[in-house]
Amino acid sequence: MKLQNNIYQTIKTILQTARDNTYKQVNFIMVEAYWNIGKQIIEEEQKGEDRAKYGSYLIKELSSQLSSEFGKGFSQQSIRNMRQFYKSFPIRSTLWSELSWSHYKLIIRLQDEDAKAWYMEEAVKSHWSVRALERQIGTHYYERLLSCREKKSVELEAVEKTKGMLIRSKDIIKDPYVLEFLDLKENKAFLESELEEALIGKIQEFLLELGRGFAFVDRQKRIKTEHSDFYIDLVFYNYILKCFVVIDLKRGKLSHQDVGQMDMYVRMFDDLEKSNDDNPTIGIILCTEKDNTVVKYSVIDDNDNLFVSKYQLYLPSIEELKAEIEKDIFELELNKEKDE
Repeated sequence: MKLQNNIYQTIKTILQTARDNTYKQVNFIMVEAYWNIGKQIIEEEQKGEDRAKYGSYLIKELSSQLSSEFGKGFSQQSIRNMRQFYKSFPIRSTLWSELSWSHYKLIIRLQDEDAKAWYMEEAVKSHWSVRALERQIGTHYYERLLSCREKKSVELEAVEKTKGMLIRSKDIIKDPYVLEFLDLKENKAFLESELEEALIGKIQEFLLELGRGFAFVDRQKRIKTEHSDFYIDLVFYNYILKCFVVIDLKRGKLSHQDVGQMDMYVRMFDDLEKSNDDNPTIGIILCTEKDNTVVKYSVIDDNDNLFVSKYQLYLPSIEELKAEIEKDIFELELNKEKDE
């Protein structure tokens, strides 16, 4: 017996709303964390007799220790931004949960409190990306609206100028990813399952390495079809791109079979898991050796949502980095000669 369509749609809406709220909460949890870090720094500075000198020492030491413990994202400038964030918004309830940390890093540079409040509200209402917000601040959009009688023309110009500033997947996906935090360097014979287990065990560090907007969803995600079951290694959601990101882990060199499998995973995920509000799913093959020839002559070359990224278990030396660059240049020149 088939379910009544209205009850299915109602339950589907409940689940979609809950999921969307989860992604927003993950984003705002990090923003709140940075606000709390700034608060702790300000309160700690007030204990020192020479606040300026102690504050400089405190930021330097925090940057060193946090970078050692958590990896990227805690430079001295980053710590200063968190300190300034709290100073700019000492009342946490004035923050907008829809805005990312990158939005706030732009807003805290503003001196005018009214301008800060206006840009935050308008960024949320108009769904401005970070680039769009940066453009509006840079062109003094708020000030021009205040001083201009023909506000409509200024508003239309702002909309037109930010049309091409939508965030694209290639602006976020990295290549390569450095997974030094997994401590697998000495284990030359690790399995793909061990790599997955290590990534899940250090999911916070992996999220930092993935970059902006990623939230963990599932591992070994089961996709069931009429005749078969498929399992995707890792599934994330990117709240900036508003889409799922599926990751397939490969130990060794990229093959055309890997590309075909990922292409199928993305198509299946779009068909069976993606909701109408989501953008098309992104697929990333993480492998130890990227074959640019396979990439060039496969579906990846003309698909903006399929990516191949290398992963490294440690930061390369200068010699290794130089050799890798020379190898890439050689492959590019070789492909160029073939095209000609």
